[in-house]
Amino acid sequence: MRLDLHIHTTASDGAWSPGEVVNEAVVAGLDVIAITDHDTVAGVATAQERASNFSIQVISGIEVSSTYGTADIHVLGYFVDPRSPVLIEHGRIAGSRRAERMREMIERLDRMEIKISYGAVMDEAGPEGVVIGRPHLAKALVKAGYAKSVWDAFERLIGNESRAFVPTNLLEPTAAINLVREAGGIPLWAHPPEELVDSLLPLLLEAGLRGLEVYRPRSKKTDVLRLESICKANGLLMSGGSDWHNPQHGRALGDFYVDAHEIEDLLHAGGL
Repeated sequence: MRLDLHIHTTASDGAWSPGEVVNEAVVAGLDVIAITDHDTVAGVATAQERASNFSIQVISGIEVSSTYGTADIHVLGYFVDPRSPVLIEHGRIAGSRRAERMREMIERLDRMEIKISYGAVMDEAGPEGVVIGRPHLAKALVKAGYAKSVWDAFERLIGNESRAFVPTNLLEPTAAINLVREAGGIPLWAHPPEELVDSLLPLLLEAGLRGLEVYRPRSKKTDVLRLESICKANGLLMSGGSDWHNPQHGRALGDFYVDAHEIEDLLHAGGL
């Protein structure tokens, strides 16, 4: 069984609509996927409806943004109720805050003599975009000729260390975990930064964190072994996924997947 439990759609900053993601996942031979858009579950129902036409299962998920100091900490929520009022309200607040953040970043770019309009960024988000993000800004920068690629835009202009960067500042990590739990989901730490795992994990565990995202396309074997060891020592669930956004980023959907035996405890916890 092939699974990819970290996929984005046009509901946040992915390139494909929820239906297109399901179609391409079927073509790629995936058996189970999770739709984990940033701070919204708007794409889940459409993906699950589309999946009913195929022998593929879509897990309802979300990737909740939070901030710890100056670091972005993302919490994956698996098996959440997409109709949960707390998630719907979070999505509304997140959409508003991300719009404010984008305007702040555009203002900072303007002071750097980089002229990008908010409308140009919204055009990249498209009509289905519920949550606007930096990939939309990066695409606008490429189209305007300020960057050669999305990667180049992040590397030089809008990455975490850039002058234009503005933190999302939505929630603290413990609140993100509580949000997932209130929505009936299982919270796992997405792509945990190596330098923060030891110091931050005890706080997150106390808040109810259930596991870590261990398996990722570009992870070093030593990093995977370390995270596996931490999970086993603490009785934590393990997950894995491609964090897929865009086919133009050099990796096709389905190129990376995890086997069911690698994450079987998470699947059992979710009732699969």
